[in-house]
Amino acid sequence: MSFVNTNPERTTTKVIHGTTNVVNAEVAFFSKTKDKADSYMNYTRPPLAVGLEPIKRAFLDAKNRGVRLRYISEITKDNLSYCKELMQIVHELRHLDGIKGNFMVSESEYLGPLILFEYGKIAPQAIYSNIKEIVEHQRYLFDNLWDKAIPAQERMKEIEEGRIVRYETKVLRSQDEITNKINEMLQTSDELLVCSSSGGLQLGYDKFLSLGKEISAKSRRGEHKGIRLVTTSIERNSIELLRILLELGIQIRDIKNIPPMNFSVTGKEVYATIDKMEGGRMVQSILASNEPNYVNHFRSIFEELWKSGIDAKVRIADIEQGIDFGEVEVIPNASNARERYLQMLNAATEEILLLFPTVNAFIRQEKIVKGSLSLSKSKTLQKSIKFRILMPFNQRIESKIRNFKHSFSKNVKIEVRYIESVMLATRATILVTDKEKSMVMEIKDDSKKTFDEAIGLSTYSNSRAGVLSYVSIFENLWKQIKLYENIKKSHKQLMTHNRMQQEFINIAAHELRTPIQPILGLTEIIRSKTSDSKQQQLLDITIRNAKRLGKLSAEILDVTKLESHTFDLKKEVFNLNDIIVNAVDDVVLSKEFSGKSIQLSYEPCDVLLNADKARIAEVISNLLGNAINFTPDGKIIISVERQNYKANNSNTERLVIVSVKDTGQGIDVSMLPRLFTKFASKSYQGTGLGLFISKGIIEAHRGKIWGENNDNGIGATFSFSLPAM
Repeated sequence: MSFVNTNPERTTTKVIHGTTNVVNAEVAFFSKTKDKADSYMNYTRPPLAVGLEPIKRAFLDAKNRGVRLRYISEITKDNLSYCKELMQIVHELRHLDGIKGNFMVSESEYLGPLILFEYGKIAPQAIYSNIKEIVEHQRYLFDNLWDKAIPAQERMKEIEEGRIVRYETKVLRSQDEITNKINEMLQTSDELLVCSSSGGLQLGYDKFLSLGKEISAKSRRGEHKGIRLVTTSIERNSIELLRILLELGIQIRDIKNIPPMNFSVTGKEVYATIDKMEGGRMVQSILASNEPNYVNHFRSIFEELWKSGIDAKVRIADIEQGIDFGEVEVIPNASNARERYLQMLNAATEEILLLFPTVNAFIRQEKIVKGSLSLSKSKTLQKSIKFRILMPFNQRIESKIRNFKHSFSKNVKIEVRYIESVMLATRATILVTDKEKSMVMEIKDDSKKTFDEAIGLSTYSNSRAGVLSYVSIFENLWKQIKLYENIKKSHKQLMTHNRMQQEFINIAAHELRTPIQPILGLTEIIRSKTSDSKQQQLLDITIRNAKRLGKLSAEILDVTKLESHTFDLKKEVFNLNDIIVNAVDDVVLSKEFSGKSIQLSYEPCDVLLNADKARIAEVISNLLGNAINFTPDGKIIISVERQNYKANNSNTERLVIVSVKDTGQGIDVSMLPRLFTKFASKSYQGTGLGLFISKGIIEAHRGKIWGENNDNGIGATFSFSLPAM
């Protein structure tokens, strides 16, 4: 079966020689363009664009066909008249200083004439390519240059009026100068973009509210584009101020993490400061610049923050209704994880829970924990803090533990309990502070001596449900240690305890998903009875995330069963072809597939298996889903192959091999050695458990699973084998 029929052109990169061939190549470039054509040319090229008839006609023909034409050049006194004529041909012309190269790029082709600063001369050579990666790179480059360029009308006005714009960047430290500059910025702006902490908002309200009202009035009259503001971590005590700003017409969004500086951007200027401005305290220094590169850079930062923000009205409504979605942050960088680790320790006021999975983990982090608590807590903490540690025991650290306990002030109460390594089903350090925040730090190499070398992926959360789950696990382990110590005197008691430990892990895994179904079911009922569109959107978010949580809890339960060897199979005889066809049908109807140009093909093949039908379907769907996620466009081929092989008893047995081959980005080389291990992923879209579970399912059926990059260097192939009937 085939769902997309594509016949892509042969890809190539070549050098075109001769002025006639270069002109013909440019004409052909425009004739084949369907969507948009972008040109980046130095100051000598506009005269050719409007004076060379074949090129001019190619521009106009493309424009008449609906092709969007953008053009960047350096506008000077000498080419001013040509640029004015060019503005009538293209949709938009922009100016950029110091252009030294030339290229054109469309949705599928790149063409770069090889000539620099020679007026009236056609390039004798040009580089052409329709290779996707090259075209995408040049489009990205053009878009960045486009954002830095200024409108042609603005540059032309400067030339005609003889105005000389003095670009400068400086630091202002005088209070009067800072105040005057901010007033001037507000009065002369035609748009205002602000990224600010709560202290900055209070300062703006206290010092510049009247000018803010004037801007809002201009905006209502259509004389100003208005004010957009991003801030972080809206809380109940800031709602009143935010309501005042919202009533003025200011658009506000809440973001998770604010940059380490506050800044404001207009059409021509940017003002930035690293001052905290707690409580609305006046800023002490400001970086001010009207250089286009700085202005465009901060504007692009703001726009990215704005895209990821949540409407302040929605956030305020959540707070007033007592809704707490919490925050979950994946931290791939170890040094950033260490900073968050220290922040949590320093901010703790009542209780710290730490679970070290290995002795080395404790040794690596001993100095970090000791330095943080002894320096920050002993001087400032008014009430005692309870500090409990779970870790394996080793004779070589006995003295370290004693010194560790004695290194703190009397305000910090340390208690350490030792846990057997077999009781720890984790390779991660777990930190919980004040039952409000948790952090899980995966160990990628336990032999390393420093935190940054040893730690891989980390996850931070202040979600109440997630944090309390870790608290519950810690408390149960804490209590069970005493029980374990009491019963390990006899082998029978030890086995009993091990069974209790395994039961606890299973119960914990089940309990994590127990609330999901009622949440999902009740929410869907409410959704079906709600006619308000905004409420429906909020409920849709809840339903979607509940399903994601359900999938995650199911994966955790599967991992627990696999590792505890309690993974049961419900075997039956079925046709493998039916499973694959159903998986393909599901994928074709999915949102992930509908937004892509992918040719998905499968040649039906009837093969009977005696296996767990649902589990085999899970593996196929997982491999197919991964292929689609990592294939923006191209081909995905599902194939089934029968083989006979000699078993150990010399009898011939039948084997079926299922393969999913794609033309996507392939497998990162660093991932190949740990492809089917837990949490092995370089994508932030999933948990990294899918391939681990798939491996467990296939091996439970006495099969094998593997993955490799394709021989041609494009895409990857994942395959598994199973005994066939």
